[in-house]
Amino acid sequence: MARPILATVDAAAMAHNLGVVRARAPRAGVLAVIKANGYGHGLLRAAGALAQAEGYGLLELESAVRLREGGWRGRILLLEGAFDSPELPIIARHDIALVVHCREQIGMLGALPPGAALDVFVKINTGMNRLGFTAGAAAGALAELRARPAVRSVTLMTHFANADDARGVAWQMDAFERAIGPVALPRSLANSAAILRYPETHGDWVRPGVMLYGCSPFAEATGAELGLRPAMTLTSGVIAVQRLERGDTVGYGGLFTAERATRVGVVACGYADGYPRHAPTGTPIVIAGTLTRTLGRVSMDMLCADLTDIPGAGPGSPAVLWGAGLPVERVAAAAGTIGYQLLTALAPRVPVVAA
Repeated sequence: MARPILATVDAAAMAHNLGVVRARAPRAGVLAVIKANGYGHGLLRAAGALAQAEGYGLLELESAVRLREGGWRGRILLLEGAFDSPELPIIARHDIALVVHCREQIGMLGALPPGAALDVFVKINTGMNRLGFTAGAAAGALAELRARPAVRSVTLMTHFANADDARGVAWQMDAFERAIGPVALPRSLANSAAILRYPETHGDWVRPGVMLYGCSPFAEATGAELGLRPAMTLTSGVIAVQRLERGDTVGYGGLFTAERATRVGVVACGYADGYPRHAPTGTPIVIAGTLTRTLGRVSMDMLCADLTDIPGAGPGSPAVLWGAGLPVERVAAAAGTIGYQLLTALAPRVPVVAA
């Protein structure tokens, strides 16, 4: 008998979430971000569900080539650009667009075959301080790229550091405008948080990521509260029941001590499946349709749940770790992390099937 853990992915939910993007940014093209194996949902599965987008954004050239060879003819953007010169002929052959964020990448364009032409997104560093040309270097980089015959088009982009919190984006928008000056080119600025909160950033291309998978980019709201639907539901089952008396402990380190007679359900899911080991007692979990809590430390292959007030639950009862009926954001918040991490950390050993 197979271990009961399973992740189901709902393509209709992703398509619905893409519709929310369009409703919020009706005049912008959509570059659906499907990096990190489609945020854990599967690259091709996510691409298929989001096929009505105008393009895809991802990191790995191999994944971009898979999409082209699978028949996708829309825009594909490598969000960190080329990593070395030998990638350029492959990129050109498959007509893949590039982010250019440093002078070294401008130099790599010399490796393009004669007659090749690419679409380029020039990244401006407006305060995130990871990738991008500084305000002082942006004008020179733009002039050089626009002068190259191999550059077919140029789009301006930046990435917001605080679109999901109180600081907002105005300070970076000001920096962006100062950096580019009077240059009039297409823009790609808005991530999920900016799509939802700052319509002035939408520009020509938006880059939704986590919201496409039904997860909120905001700490104070769930995806459901934003009109999104969870695309992934992680389920398992109870495989054993233990009975604790007052004062008994459970799990490694004995981190949970029973204050009353307690029924403990052992669930077939652990940190080797991608569940956060640091999730403390009290992390929400749904057993047999009832919301309850985890108990003690998460193990490699198992975790424990409180069945005391669910008398009908026992071996074979279904468990929902996150997804439909239990927002991944709530689980993440209890574990001191974010929904992005839980979705992308799903382990390869967990079977993933269409809902």
